[in-house]
Amino acid sequence: MGLTKQKLKPLIPYAGLPVICVALLLIRGIDGESNALLRFEALAVFGYAASVYDIKDKRIPNALVLIMLGAWVVITIPYLFCDTANAIAALASSVAGFALAVILFLLVYFASRKGLGGGDVKFMAAAGLYLGIQNTLPAILYGAVLSAVTGIILILAKKMGRKDAIPFAPFLYVGILLTIFFR
Repeated sequence: MGLTKQKLKPLIPYAGLPVICVALLLIRGIDGESNALLRFEALAVFGYAASVYDIKDKRIPNALVLIMLGAWVVITIPYLFCDTANAIAALASSVAGFALAVILFLLVYFASRKGLGGGDVKFMAAAGLYLGIQNTLPAILYGAVLSAVTGIILILAKKMGRKDAIPFAPFLYVGILLTIFFR
């Protein structure tokens, strides 16, 4: 199916949020780590797109996850040549963040009998590359707690039933933003 102009067009009115997030990240800075700042800015944009797709279509396109992975490679490779020692440590952290997200989300995916979507697994795995090992677990935990609280409130308000599904990517996105801004 892929990302077509028709599928991207509905995202344009919502583009303000990632722009605001990127601006806040630029203002805040990341203690001299320009590569981390660039990774987090890209993740803010990709996370937003994944959230919008999950809300509208109840799925996260594989093409978006592939673009996320490609952007991570494009951001990381120059860093390897500019500051090799720090880049290797960041690369190891990124791979560990990826592995942590994959393991946790696959466990939940199979334990919940596919109650968690495959797009959420792939999105969080790619996000783990951007976040690194130290930020992946907090982002997942914030997103899971926010999702659970929202679900409980919606059930108590009789807006949804216990078996109804809610999109998880927006909660992961908020968890990612909380982790980035308060690290």
